[in-house]
Amino acid sequence: MNPSKNKGSRVEREIVHRHLDIGVDAKRVPLSGAAVGFKGDVMIGDLVAEVKARKGGQGFATISKWMRDHDLLFVKEDRKDPLVVMPWRTYEKLIKEKNNGIV
Repeated sequence: MNPSKNKGSRVEREIVHRHLDIGVDAKRVPLSGAAVGFKGDVMIGDLVAEVKARKGGQGFATISKWMRDHDLLFVKEDRKDPLVVMPWRTYEKLIKEKNNGIV
């Protein structure tokens, strides 16, 4: 397997294990969504997630600059739905609260 594929699989497994560690059902999608009838890389409950892993660069530097110490970042491309970016700490808090019936 090539190094990029290894890195992608490793990060997908990390995301699954982070969820399992906080009591949230998660699993990798067979063949990272390349199999017929499956999409995305990871299933978190009934949510489909795409996982991307890249070394730092201009895109990450810009996102990090915009995020600073905020809990959420909304980015919106013209004529598209907004995207929500958040650090793991914020996501973990939200998902734990949801699983405990608070949200």
